[in-house]
Amino acid sequence: MKISKDALRSARQLFRACVDSSGRLHNSRVKRVVKRVAEEKPRDYIAVLTAFQRFVRLETEKRTAVVESVSRLSNEMREQLRVDLQKKYGDDLTLEFFENPSLIGGLRVKVGSHVWDGSVAAKLEALRQSLA
Repeated sequence: MKISKDALRSARQLFRACVDSSGRLHNSRVKRVVKRVAEEKPRDYIAVLTAFQRFVRLETEKRTAVVESVSRLSNEMREQLRVDLQKKYGDDLTLEFFENPSLIGGLRVKVGSHVWDGSVAAKLEALRQSLA
């Protein structure tokens, strides 16, 4: 669905109203905005809510780090990753740890649109591509 400039502008304004001066998104504000827009149903409100949802999703992804490893990481390793990533992305970053045997070895870390892939599977794929 193509979203009009007016709907996008409105969604951006609503999103800014949900973020405090430190840049943190408040879930309670998001819920109130969605409820109010759904009740009032302003012009093109579906497009506004769609764009607003995208802004909220992108902001949430920027504040969440997904760490994949072949096996469960030790508590020491998890804490070191937490400290290092929070230095780079801020104290409000949350980490999610997953096991992914298809990596063969190493780690894959994703924060928002940033991906660091130090897995053996990625290195093998890069080698395969260079030989092809």
